[in-house]
Amino acid sequence: MCGIAGYFSTKPLSDNTADIVNGQLETIKHRGPDAFNQYLNRERGLALGHSRLTINDFEHGAQPLHAVDKRYVLTVNGEFYDFKRHRATLMAEGDRFLTKSDSEIAIGLYRKFGLDFTEHLRGEFAFALYDQQEDELILVRDRFGVRPLFYHVSDSKDLVVWGSEAKAVIAHPEVEARLDPKAALHQLMQTIAPGMSAFQGVHSLSPGHFLRIRKRDGRLDITQHRYWDYEFPHEEERPKEFDEQEHVERIRAELIDAIVLRLEADVPVGCYLSGGIDSCCILGLASGAMQSPVKAYTISFDDDNYDEAPIAREMAESMNADQHVINLKAADLYGQNYIDTVWHCERTFYNTLGVAKNLMSKTVWDSGYRCVVTGEGADELFAGYPALKRDMFLHGLSHEPADVRAQYQAALEKTNKLFKGAILAENQRHHADWDVLCGFTPSWIQPWMDTLDLARPLLADDVAHELRDYDPIGEIASRLDKDMLDGRHPLDIAQYTWSKCQLEGQILNWGGDRVDMANSMESRPPFLDHKLAAAAVDVPPSLRIKGNIEKHVLREAVKGVLPEVLYKREKFAFMAPPAHTDEAKKAKVGELISSFLTEDSVKDAGICSPERVTQFLNDYRADNDPTSLVRKDTLLNHLLTLHILHHHFIK
Repeated sequence: MCGIAGYFSTKPLSDNTADIVNGQLETIKHRGPDAFNQYLNRERGLALGHSRLTINDFEHGAQPLHAVDKRYVLTVNGEFYDFKRHRATLMAEGDRFLTKSDSEIAIGLYRKFGLDFTEHLRGEFAFALYDQQEDELILVRDRFGVRPLFYHVSDSKDLVVWGSEAKAVIAHPEVEARLDPKAALHQLMQTIAPGMSAFQGVHSLSPGHFLRIRKRDGRLDITQHRYWDYEFPHEEERPKEFDEQEHVERIRAELIDAIVLRLEADVPVGCYLSGGIDSCCILGLASGAMQSPVKAYTISFDDDNYDEAPIAREMAESMNADQHVINLKAADLYGQNYIDTVWHCERTFYNTLGVAKNLMSKTVWDSGYRCVVTGEGADELFAGYPALKRDMFLHGLSHEPADVRAQYQAALEKTNKLFKGAILAENQRHHADWDVLCGFTPSWIQPWMDTLDLARPLLADDVAHELRDYDPIGEIASRLDKDMLDGRHPLDIAQYTWSKCQLEGQILNWGGDRVDMANSMESRPPFLDHKLAAAAVDVPPSLRIKGNIEKHVLREAVKGVLPEVLYKREKFAFMAPPAHTDEAKKAKVGELISSFLTEDSVKDAGICSPERVTQFLNDYRADNDPTSLVRKDTLLNHLLTLHILHHHFIK
């Protein structure tokens, strides 16, 4: 795991290029504190930078990596799995390698397959590969977007700048650091549009895509290509009859394979462990694969309604794991830890879970570990979220009697009452663009439509005027591929749209890579292995959610390693206790408000109206309705983090 940065220009590099690249790398040194290196080709206008976190090949794995014949130069952030098999095959065919690093197989596979080499890459990665002979650069991102990659193209199309984090892009002197008003509105409502960053002119490369960059007539010809997508079968293609056990066994086999591959490293590998099925089954299967006690890290909150540590403890004891529990209170979740987490995430967040995970990754590093396997992606593959269940009950069970569907729906609302206003809307919402795109408005976006109703009136008058015709909900819909939705089951549609928006923009950002790498700690999510995903999309919707049981096929695949209480437990959203839940948190969030949401601070940022933000804060303090408070807590976090972004990167 590392960080990459650099730029490619139609003009020769300037004399201060080394300093520029070092400046880019300095902003992401937390991603790779072990070494800074760069490759400069002044005549070709190419600058490649790399900050290294040593996981494999301690002695020879420093980057940039070069082909034996010097034709290719490579910088990689992430891991390629199954690389030993690829190395052996390529060497048998006459290729040669200069290191034992997993990263170097990208060069050999590209030499053999050209742009089709992406089909053979397995893992979590973002990388830059330059072909000296063709004077051509490609930027590639993994299939689900586990590893981030941002880029900027100059107005004159003669310069492209990239980096593992947006801060490395805006560190380039020709990229202006300016918050994007449209992105600000998206962040206030929670859901950013695919490809969007917080900054004007800085884009996130889409998962499963690569940029091909060539020089044409004094300009850069930049084309984006999709090499993979999370594609569900058309309903008419699904078999009418199926063997449940075959699906269970296939999922089990692919998951075990994905976990075993991610346990391979030249450093010890631990596990994140919550009280959910996802991380618990990973611990159980990893314990079997490693044949020795696994180091497990668990977050414990000071609120029984949100704390999953007791179940995680039962799981750890059943697997004889070496468990480390991190106990977090209000003072940990707010204050400087909150402010620092915003800097790392470069976007707003609605809950302090990201702060908690930042502190957990620090604990991992301090304990001597650099790498863990994690449970992200299971809910996306096997329909674990409450909003996905709601869509199944509302739109995917037309064959069930109305009273049965109503019974399922009532049970769902009852067990998720705690999260009403954040992850479930209390009333059904519709949006014309989404109804056309999907045939319905997915439940996962509806609570953020409610939040948008609160957020838009808080904009400063000039920003509100600029965005008067801008519809953020419609914008999100416009960036999704309708061909991936037409003819699919409603549950498939809900899972696909969630994964394209919330997975990359939230779960793998402030819930994943950004807070893990804040402390130079590599996380590896086996569920986001593309071979496992290929098996998951073939699972019939009725086996993903069977009756009222979400993730049914996964439960059956791993029930042998789960305690009974966990095997039978309904999905519980992993969230930190919101600020309104106790006086200590109210006091700590009040300190942040006093620093970042004063009328002068809000005016200085220029995005929101100082007077209307003050009125919102007064209304928040006076509110006693639990659902309303959950929603206002999310907006309060977005307001705070948006203004902290301004403080970090603009002011």
